[in-house]
Amino acid sequence: RSLHKTLEPTLEEFYATINNTIAHGGNIIIPSFALERAQELLYYLREGIEGGQLPAYLPVFLDSPMAISATQIFQRHPECFDKETCEVFTSGQDPFMFSGLHFTQDTADSMALNNIVGGAVIIAGSGMCTGGRITHHLKHGLWNRKNTIIFVGFAAYGTLARRIVDGAKTVKIFGEEIPVKASIFT
Repeated sequence: RSLHKTLEPTLEEFYATINNTIAHGGNIIIPSFALERAQELLYYLREGIEGGQLPAYLPVFLDSPMAISATQIFQRHPECFDKETCEVFTSGQDPFMFSGLHFTQDTADSMALNNIVGGAVIIAGSGMCTGGRITHHLKHGLWNRKNTIIFVGFAAYGTLARRIVDGAKTVKIFGEEIPVKASIFT
């Protein structure tokens, strides 16, 4: 028996969670692996925007130099994709790009994302929250009830991601106890 939902209800829940968080003035923080998972997220965010399930202009920040590089490699090799994705490329579109997407390369730009009060999606690594830029976004966003953290990958036992998913009331980030008040989705 699989613990995974099928794609359609998962996407419906993903879009509804984003819309609900934006409506309540919060940010959506998504810990993600840089290779494949980040690109899947961009693909489905673009699909949601184009399909009207998400706002026409949704500020999305891919805050991972490795994920940005991987996305650029993916963009240069449309021949490696399945038929559906190839059709997006051949129609003249880029399946990973949309008007609200911002690539955040610099550390200073990454830090500035923590000043966004609400209405943005921030995708950063690492997926298990064991390091990387996501730890800073969690430190600045976990305590806020308006925010939502969406886990889209595996969270191994003993990782910060697993502690949050399992319902920890507080977590230690950079030696500081941070209350977990944001909504948590998997």
